Amino acid sequence: MIERIRQHVREAYGSAIGRPRGALVTPALILDLDLARRNIETMAVLMRGRKAGLRPHFKAHKSTELARMQVAAEPKGLCAATVWEAIVLCRAGLEDVLIANQVVGPEKIGALAAAARDHRLSLAVDDPRNATEVSDALRAVGGRLDVLIDVDIGMGRGGVRSAEGAVALAQHLARLPNLRLRGVQGYEGHCMREPDRVARMAKVGAAIDRLGEAIGALAGAGFPCDIVSAGGTGSLSVTGADPRVTEIQAGSYVLMDQFHAGLAPEFAPALTVLGTVVIHHGNTLVLDCGRKSMGIDFGLPTLVDYPFYQPRYLAEEHAIFDVDGRCRLSLGDTAEMLPGYTPSTINLYDAYHVVEKGRVVDIWPIVPRGPGHIGILKG
Repeated sequence: MIERIRQHVREAYGSAIGRPRGALVTPALILDLDLARRNIETMAVLMRGRKAGLRPHFKAHKSTELARMQVAAEPKGLCAATVWEAIVLCRAGLEDVLIANQVVGPEKIGALAAAARDHRLSLAVDDPRNATEVSDALRAVGGRLDVLIDVDIGMGRGGVRSAEGAVALAQHLARLPNLRLRGVQGYEGHCMREPDRVARMAKVGAAIDRLGEAIGALAGAGFPCDIVSAGGTGSLSVTGADPRVTEIQAGSYVLMDQFHAGLAPEFAPALTVLGTVVIHHGNTLVLDCGRKSMGIDFGLPTLVDYPFYQPRYLAEEHAIFDVDGRCRLSLGDTAEMLPGYTPSTINLYDAYHVVEKGRVVDIWPIVPRGPGHIGILKG
């Protein structure tokens, strides 16, 4: 069970419990629980009075503890990026999980079908062949599954490419007895790279209008959409207010990062990476946390106490800064960094050092990374 992983990380990292947040073996992933709670409360207030509910994305933190806190605040269910994430959530007792991606390949489809037999899952689909394979696997084990048609609304990744394609897929799904079509999904993630807020919100609105075209075409063909799932932390103000949308897949709001800080400033950074100054020569300052410690997909990390310094370079194990007289760090000192991108930071670690009021109070596991974790969870 998940308790086995929890016990393992507590044995490995438990000596940190009780220490000040700046006195940990580095690199260390720090979760400020006070700020995470505040972010969850802030989101609950923002969602109040909206038609859309919140279906938080588990991939943003991979913590069943945080997932429980989210569901307690907004009991809509959860999103997962992979079948392995969905299985972990189900085995942790967190039901109603949408896998917001396609599941392809016999092993993964088999794992999905087995989980769907005993748990409440739903799935995004965009291909008739894949849908048939999923349905066949479900029939073999006596399971059923709700599905959403994934619609490409501008990202150019997954999703049917037109409203007509959505109708054709819906007609195919109607012939598959082990699948039940519930609605559509679309993600406007491509809009998040637009730096100008006004232009970004306009792009978000246009993307949701593309999803609306699919909704209209499906309704006209006799396939009403009970569920319209879309959105994220950076597009909440537009997507969350659209009356066509029934649920928002935001996830990064709980922890935040350098990238999302500019998109949703109402949320506080609750995740940092603690590093140690391992080299200090002249104006060159080097910490022991590089690209193997922090995700830099959509932005570079910054020093929490010295945000005006930009890293000169991130090597595999080192963050290199050019500093001046304002910097008070010396060799052996520790400093916290705000990662550039949280989802690709957490998967580099085994555990969170959970901090309240400046001290480590617990160690929480980060799960899963793949099918190996599912094996550990058996029994």
